Amino acid sequence: MTSTSSPFRTAEQKLEDRAAKRNAVLRAAVQMFNARGFHATSLDDVAASLGISKPTIYHYLGNKDQILLECLKLGLQQLLEAVAQARTLPGSGFDRLVRFLECYAEVMMDDFGRCVIRTPQESLTPQSLPEYRDIKRKIDAAMRELIEEGIADGSIAALDSRLLSFTLAGALNWTARWHNPDGEQDVGEIASTMVDILANGFTPANRPPPG
Repeated sequence: MTSTSSPFRTAEQKLEDRAAKRNAVLRAAVQMFNARGFHATSLDDVAASLGISKPTIYHYLGNKDQILLECLKLGLQQLLEAVAQARTLPGSGFDRLVRFLECYAEVMMDDFGRCVIRTPQESLTPQSLPEYRDIKRKIDAAMRELIEEGIADGSIAALDSRLLSFTLAGALNWTARWHNPDGEQDVGEIASTMVDILANGFTPANRPPPG
């Protein structure tokens, strides 16, 4: 008997289609939020950029406030994944912190990470703020833990972990504002160079030998 392929999509294929369409809406929305600002962006603009109707956006994601929260959560989730990845690495606390910071910088140069920095918390609804702040607290705590592990094993100087965490995050967060996605330099190279400067300083005495 000759088998024929069904013209009807399977349940799994339908779920994949839905996820792809949902992600396309989120990517289009976050790029507009970053370029224009959340309040200056309408769902009509997002829908027009994708050639769909506004009710289609509501079907996949809900209203604009819900879309913003999802965009921010995607950026923050990448940072949580970076922490989890760093924790699996061998070596010292310093090694794990450096890897996390490199990933952190790369996330800040991605659309969703950029949205975390460019969008004021005040743009979120009172209903969304607690969830957003809870994830941010987890990331802040995880960075301090990585620092403290390095201090404990002697690979990081005995500094105030909270102040060091704020200093590192502040420097890397700023890439969300100055980095040009269309620039020639690779994102990974930028992240690695920035973290190297933060970890080793920029005076000749503190720099490792070339090569």
